[in-house]
Amino acid sequence: MGGALQSGDASWYASKFHGRRTANGERYDHLSMTAAHRTLPFGSYVRVTLLATEKSIVVRINDRGPFVRGRIIDLSYAAAKALGLTHARSRRVQIERIGKTADKLTSVDGPES
Repeated sequence: MGGALQSGDASWYASKFHGRRTANGERYDHLSMTAAHRTLPFGSYVRVTLLATEKSIVVRINDRGPFVRGRIIDLSYAAAKALGLTHARSRRVQIERIGKTADKLTSVDGPES
């Protein structure tokens, strides 16, 4: 279950949504590594790679969205911060579905220094 699934722009949820219910019934926690996608099943894990830096993170899908044309995923604040995208409205990413569990996966990867 690997390979690029989609490329497009990623955005992130503002902290004002912290505590509100997500589409799967959870409360949004801006410090968790979660994301919204229009069609992927809830509980799916996705590797999100920022194309400009090749830095990647793993997030769990727990909400629906984004509902802005051209955007393919909405990240939690923590996920956006880990990728370095909190200073931009959106950035170009590639997403890859990696499974239903995050066992043995790192939450943040990037090029070796």
